[in-house]
Amino acid sequence: MSAIAQVLSVNVATARALDIGGRSVLSAIGKRGVSGKVAVRPLGLAGDEQADPSVHGGLDKAVYAYPGEHYAFWQTVRAQARVAPWGETLPHGFMGENLTLAGLLEGQVWVGDLLRFPHCELAVAAPRQPCFKFNAVMGFNQAAKLMVQSGYCGYYLAVRVPGTIAAGEAGELLLGPREVGIPELFRSVMGKHR
Repeated sequence: MSAIAQVLSVNVATARALDIGGRSVLSAIGKRGVSGKVAVRPLGLAGDEQADPSVHGGLDKAVYAYPGEHYAFWQTVRAQARVAPWGETLPHGFMGENLTLAGLLEGQVWVGDLLRFPHCELAVAAPRQPCFKFNAVMGFNQAAKLMVQSGYCGYYLAVRVPGTIAAGEAGELLLGPREVGIPELFRSVMGKHR
């Protein structure tokens, strides 16, 4: 039986200036949930932008998915870093993801697997690589390092069949060639070994 991914939230943002260490940097990491059906196009979701297309976006990184199961971890480490109060709930999209999913962790997906939703089809393409903007949004300088150590990176999806997607929809995981897993590729790309 294949895995099912539940869409908890569909999140978009336009690029805006972030103050990082006294300099202005363009970013669209601050995504927020939207209601209703959202158009899924070959280069991403309607209403969403990527500020740095050399790192985010393009055909292979059109949509970024993040497991909602990891949110408790980030809420705890932000509280431990004293950048957020204990018990603060992070809104979906806070990790910069377009799709907050439940039921499909990084260790369950491989490059080339397909996620078939009712009105679109997305292919697993690559893990997310954290950067200094992630540290800034999370509020502490060790956030990217913690993402690497935990492996809680999420994954980019390429759009195979355009259409629409909405919170509450479920997607079925269709297995691809199963040659390269997201955790292994993430460790290789980040140059880290556990």
